[in-house]
Amino acid sequence: MLSHMFSFISLLSRNVADFLWSLLQYIPVVPSLLLTQKQQQVSFSNRKGLECISPFFCSVEETSQAIPTKIEGHVPTWLKGKLLRVGPGKFEFGKDKYNHWFDGMSLMHQFDIDDGVVKYSSKFLRSDSYMANSRNNRIMVSEFGTLAMPDPCKSIFERFMSRFEVPKMTDNCNVNYVVYKGDYYVSTETNLMRKVDPETLETKEKVDWTKYIAVNGATAHPHYDPDGTAYNMGNSYGKHGSNYNIICVPPQTSGSDDSSLQGAKVLCSIEPEDKMKPSYYHSFGMSENYVIFIEQPLKMNLWKFITAKVLGKSFLEAISWEPEHSTRFHVVNKLTGQVLPGQYCSEPLLFFHQINAFEDQGCIVLDLCCQDDGGALDVYRLQNLHKAGEALDQAYNSVARPYPRRFVLPINVDPSAAVGQNLSPLSYTSATATKESNGKVCTLCTKGCYRGYRLCLTFPYCAELALHVVVLPTNISFAPTCCSCQAAPCQKKM
Repeated sequence: MLSHMFSFISLLSRNVADFLWSLLQYIPVVPSLLLTQKQQQVSFSNRKGLECISPFFCSVEETSQAIPTKIEGHVPTWLKGKLLRVGPGKFEFGKDKYNHWFDGMSLMHQFDIDDGVVKYSSKFLRSDSYMANSRNNRIMVSEFGTLAMPDPCKSIFERFMSRFEVPKMTDNCNVNYVVYKGDYYVSTETNLMRKVDPETLETKEKVDWTKYIAVNGATAHPHYDPDGTAYNMGNSYGKHGSNYNIICVPPQTSGSDDSSLQGAKVLCSIEPEDKMKPSYYHSFGMSENYVIFIEQPLKMNLWKFITAKVLGKSFLEAISWEPEHSTRFHVVNKLTGQVLPGQYCSEPLLFFHQINAFEDQGCIVLDLCCQDDGGALDVYRLQNLHKAGEALDQAYNSVARPYPRRFVLPINVDPSAAVGQNLSPLSYTSATATKESNGKVCTLCTKGCYRGYRLCLTFPYCAELALHVVVLPTNISFAPTCCSCQAAPCQKKM
């Protein structure tokens, strides 16, 4: 994930502090003393007899020629188009196996819908990572949770020295389809994307963000204005640490053949709470006039990222949940690039996808799917996803339950507002935003509140698809249905 090396001296003091902190964790009484009352109130499931989900996380063959699907129910004859999805589809090469769901090779899916008929096809992304792994029949490029091991044919000295080589960035773009200037790409969270043909699923050229803009990567979940302007976020790294960056990619102008990222710019840079431990984020929020970045206490230790290969560790092991930090919300004006003054904060939470954001009565209403604990990344290790019976129940119940939650962020805070005053004027939600004595605005969420849209699809469990239908702004009805799928599951927000 990193493309720049940092000064060892500037990082040494921080590393020593981290080392001492890690020692404290092994003193039996200390973790319990450090666990706050809020952490003890994390909500967990207690489900038993869960259906085995291992088939969803096994390698599959691509279906290069479209085949008809079996339809249960009715597909409207007026519905026509191609539904594109992408996700992990291959989890081993030779004797080498990936450790984490996020590591699997990118498999692109296409559902061609026409006159009530749905045809399915799929192709593996011919990324550099996929091709190198296939040629050598082993894992050649490190992924999120898997470190590529040195070539066994090399001498002991060569294998040792290879630990100090700069790791090659993966172009295994298995997270999402994105569109920039009318062109389709598949994306992951490194600096590399792959342009693809949405009709044939053929892999085209590789695109490097660093060739156009000073960022070292970008999310796979951009947002779009009606005119086609795309907004995204990416980190930048240097000798002084890291910054979060709001990225703006202009739409393709009429008559122009420019279909690259040319014209992309950094709209705004935001300094992390700790520049050597920036927050991990998978997505962000956007309303009509504002970008909302959520800085959560899931931290990326840059020193551990730098030394991961030397120590024989994966990038996953450099990410840690630090609930002693609060969650901070940064609101950026899309027109001016200015960060709104003041600070918005909330209790520690973990989220991967935002549900929606909109503006109402001088406030930004932000809905997220949140957990109170940061253990979700670990549970997605393939050894957990392949479990069955009581072992699967235990793995599932060890992760905090996710809830849809609403946050209200007042845009213009009256300096004369009293400490403790609820600054939210919205009557349809119990979410509050109170001013604190230090000038921060503390926002407390409510679970299961929606407005401004009617549908939200969630996957509470791989074998279940729940459709949440909002009938009235304060009345939610739940209509769970079941679905089965023989294709590899997709990392895609519904």
